[in-house]
Amino acid sequence: MKRANISKLDETSLWFGWAQTCRTIFAIMSSAKLAAFRLGGVLSTLKNVQGRPSYHTYSPEPALPIKGKEPKWTTAEEAFDILKSCDTVFAQGAAATPVHLLTAMTEKGKCAQLRDIKVFHMHTEGKAPYTADDCADIFRSFSFFMGGNVRKAVADGRGDCIPIFLHEIPKLFKTKMIVPDIALIHVSPPDNHGYCSLGTSVDCARSALIVSKTIIAQVNPRMPRTFGDALIHQSHFDYAVKVDSRLPEHGGQPLTETDKKIGSLIAENLVENGATLQMGIGNIPDAVLASLCNHKDLGIHSEMFAGGVVDLVEQGCVTNHLKPQHKGRTVGSFLNGTQKLYDFVDNNPSVEMLRVEYVNNTKIISQQPKMTAINSAIEVDLTGQVNADSIGTRMYSGFGGQVDFIRGAAEGIDGRGKPIIALPSSTKRGESKITPILKPGAGVVTSRAHVHYIVTEYGIAYLFGKSLRQRAHALINIAHPDHRETLEKAAFERLKVMPSP
Repeated sequence: MKRANISKLDETSLWFGWAQTCRTIFAIMSSAKLAAFRLGGVLSTLKNVQGRPSYHTYSPEPALPIKGKEPKWTTAEEAFDILKSCDTVFAQGAAATPVHLLTAMTEKGKCAQLRDIKVFHMHTEGKAPYTADDCADIFRSFSFFMGGNVRKAVADGRGDCIPIFLHEIPKLFKTKMIVPDIALIHVSPPDNHGYCSLGTSVDCARSALIVSKTIIAQVNPRMPRTFGDALIHQSHFDYAVKVDSRLPEHGGQPLTETDKKIGSLIAENLVENGATLQMGIGNIPDAVLASLCNHKDLGIHSEMFAGGVVDLVEQGCVTNHLKPQHKGRTVGSFLNGTQKLYDFVDNNPSVEMLRVEYVNNTKIISQQPKMTAINSAIEVDLTGQVNADSIGTRMYSGFGGQVDFIRGAAEGIDGRGKPIIALPSSTKRGESKITPILKPGAGVVTSRAHVHYIVTEYGIAYLFGKSLRQRAHALINIAHPDHRETLEKAAFERLKVMPSP
C-alpha cells in the first residue's frame, strides 16, 4: 500500500540517490586502488635504486638518461668477471660486431672453465673464437642469420641457427623468449650530453639491450655516429671498454661481366625514376647501383645498403624526395661496407638507422613509391621456388629480410612495386643455378607464390600469374645456354608436358 502512495517524482529521486551512492562507493574504491598502485610503484622504484645498479630503475628506453648512473670504465677482461655458467649473451652484429669483447668473453669462459653459455647474434664479423672446437662445452652460438665464421660450428653440431624473418627477431626479446644476462654492443664515444650511437647496426640490437640485465659497451672513436633509433645514453651501460680499431670492410670488389650484365638489365628495365630501392651487399647490388647514374628521384628504404648509394647521393640521383615517410632521408637498419660508406653515414642527419621491425615491416615497405626489392639466391627451381639459405642440407645464411621486402614490394599500394630475385645463371663450377628441383634438403626461403621477377645475365623471367609450364619455359630461357636442353627434358619429365609460353 505504501508503495502505491509514492509519487513518480519521489521514485525517481530515490533511484537517483541510490545511483549517486554507488558512484561514491566506486570512486572511493578506485582512489584506494590508485593509491596502492602508486605506493607499490614508488616502493618498487626505491627497491631498484637501493639494490644492484640497474637501468630499469625508471625506464629501459635507451634515449632516456638515468639520473645518477654512470658506466664503470674498465678493461674487457675485468668486465667479464660477471660472466658465469649458463648465462645468455647477446652480441651486436655486422660491422658493429664487438670483436674485442667477444675475444675477452671467450678467454674468460676458457680460463674460468665455465659451461653452457648461449650466445645469440645476427651475422657477425671476425673469427668468432667462441665457436672453436675447444669451446664446444663452454659456448653455443645461436645465429638469427649465419655468417661464414659460424658455418662450420653449425655444420658440426656445435652451433645452432634459428630460421626467422628479420623483422620478427625483435619479437623474441619483446616477448622475453630470450632475455640476455649480458648484452655486448659497439658504440661511438659519448657526446657532451652523454649520448652514444649504435652506429652501423640498430637492427635487433636495440630490442635486445632493452631487456638485457647487464650491458657491456665497446666504445670506439671509429664507429660512425648515426641517428634515428641509434642513440643510447651512456648511463644505460653497466661497463664500458675503450678501443680504437677499424671496422670490418666489405665490397669494392671488381665487377665481372656477368655482374654488369645483370645490373644493366635490372637498371634499364625494372627500376623506374622515382623508385624506392632495397638491396643487400655484394657484386650484383653494386652493379645495379652503378647502372643507375641516369635515374632521378630515387629513394632508399632498405635493411642495409652498400657504398654505391653514396655515389648516387653525390650525383643527385638519390633524393628520397618522393617517399611518404622520412622524406629526404635514406633509411637503413644495419651496414656492412667500405670505409667510404662509414664516413658517409658518420654524423649525417640525412641517414636514419632505424629498428628492423619498422624498416622491414611489410606495411611500411608497401607504402614506398615504386618499391623495388632486389635480392639474391643460391638456386631457383623450374617452378620458381627460391633457395637462399642453404646448400642442400648444409646451412649457409638465413632468411634475413628477403621475404619481408619481396612481399612488401608485391603489396605496394601504388601497384608499381617490383620484387626481384637476381643471380648468375651458373656457379663458378659451371653448374646451373636454375635447377629442375632444389637440392635435397635445401630450404625454400621465397615461395613460388611470392616470386615475380627472376633475373640472370641472359634475361628477365616474369613469373607472376604464370602456370608451372609457363614458368619452366621462362626460366629455361634465362638459364645458361649449356644447360637449357637438360632443363627442358627435366621439365617434361616433371610436368608431363613440354614447357611453353
